[in-house]
Amino acid sequence: MRRTMTGPLVGPAVLLAAALLAACSGKEADKPKPPPSEVSVQVVQTQTVPVVYAFVGQTESSQQVEIRARVNGFLERRIYTEGAFVKAGEVMFLMDAKPFEASLKAARAELAQQQARLATARANLARVKPLVADDALAVKDLDDATGQEQAAAAAVEAASAKVTDAQLNLGYVTITSPVAGISSFAKVQDGAYVSAANSLLTYVAKLDPMRVNFSLSENESLRVQEEIAKGQLVKAPNDDYGVELLLADGSTFPARGRVTFADAAFSQETGTFLLRAELPNPRGQLRPGQFVRVKVSGFTRPNSIVVPQRAVQQGPRGQFVWTADGEGKVIQRPVEAGDWLGDQWLVTSGLKNGERVVVDGFMRLAPGVVVSAKEVPAEPLPAPKPLLAPSMSLPSVSAALPAIGAAAAPAMPSAAAPAAASGAADKDAVYFERGRAVLDATGRARLLGVAATLKSRPALRAEVQGYVDASGDAAANKTLARDRAQTVRDALVAAGVAPGRILLQAPPNLVGADSPALARRVDVVLAEAR
Repeated sequence: MRRTMTGPLVGPAVLLAAALLAACSGKEADKPKPPPSEVSVQVVQTQTVPVVYAFVGQTESSQQVEIRARVNGFLERRIYTEGAFVKAGEVMFLMDAKPFEASLKAARAELAQQQARLATARANLARVKPLVADDALAVKDLDDATGQEQAAAAAVEAASAKVTDAQLNLGYVTITSPVAGISSFAKVQDGAYVSAANSLLTYVAKLDPMRVNFSLSENESLRVQEEIAKGQLVKAPNDDYGVELLLADGSTFPARGRVTFADAAFSQETGTFLLRAELPNPRGQLRPGQFVRVKVSGFTRPNSIVVPQRAVQQGPRGQFVWTADGEGKVIQRPVEAGDWLGDQWLVTSGLKNGERVVVDGFMRLAPGVVVSAKEVPAEPLPAPKPLLAPSMSLPSVSAALPAIGAAAAPAMPSAAAPAAASGAADKDAVYFERGRAVLDATGRARLLGVAATLKSRPALRAEVQGYVDASGDAAANKTLARDRAQTVRDALVAAGVAPGRILLQAPPNLVGADSPALARRVDVVLAEAR
């Protein structure tokens, strides 16, 4: 028979258990709660940050000259030390001069002979003239004497030219370097006969400044061009793009340079766009043919957010940061990170201006946890390094690097422009084809950028000055310069600039530069209205 426990037997056990649980709960309730975790937070602010693009480049001598023999003959000896630095005008090779000295003597002797014949012909002509005047001789005798004198004078000229040619050939036996630079090995040895087939003796490469060639792919060009059009990327003022080199061992070349050339078109073979930079190389540390890492700076990104690299963490779903709200609760925020800026990371999406990002103290973080947030100042961005050799003549490369993108026209050197008024903000130039005053696509694109600057800065006005080259009629040049300036003015007005903010000025010198390619331009100077 099953026994059933009655209430009086179970009651005391239940009460005892309840009392023990209540006592334990009371002890736990009496324990103090742990303080919130301390974290460091940084209030993110939108700012303009520099952008650096990296390319692989190869060094090239800024002037590599072939040293060739200009006359045929035997190479007597090599004077220079192979691989040594040579100065401009320094003797490098000597050829056997004896045959050329003999040729010069023969030419001089022939010249003396012809001069003697000329003297005789002139004396004969002087005797014939009065006799013909007195009808003592026929007119034909005068004609013959005149012809003989003229033929003798021509023979003297021919003999004199032979003397000059022989002197030049004798001078060519001493072969000098036209530039200062590093010499290569001798390709022809002493005693060898030099002719047109083996006239190349060596070459000299100028090392200061040094060029660096690098290429921009078409995809990169289009991407950057799109970012510029959307306002996400801003080109450098005056198209002045700095260049820094990283050598093969990872070290940084001490001098910085600038981009000085952009090719006219993309290469059909590689689909890339050739760019070139020049850097001072006074110690000859760089040599032609080296492969280097090229870092191009000058672009900026407006309204950007950067955070320390340690604040961006990687999770199963991608990158994220921790943010703290006004109550101290932390939230896990997915973000997209872009370029590195020193020890910081550019955040392209996921954060807004004024949000607080946790930069230290991640160990105890979880969504919704309350933390004690201590604000720390934002870390400074890497300071741009100064460009060396400011006197270097720099072409404008806006045809390529306003986009490292709108690479469609050749880079044109920025010739010296008239001085801008006090408070000048910017200067640009538009180039025209020879004899024409019609804007091309590149010129229209540049003027759209000028117009955008004028619209954003109402205190500025545009001063327009047209130039031409030295060729052609002076009056026609003046008309052409005026027509080009008027074309630029009309383009700015069509882009929305008020006509009253555009001033047409006559240039101080109508001829803009020594090179015609540089002079066919119109300068647009943005200056504060006076």
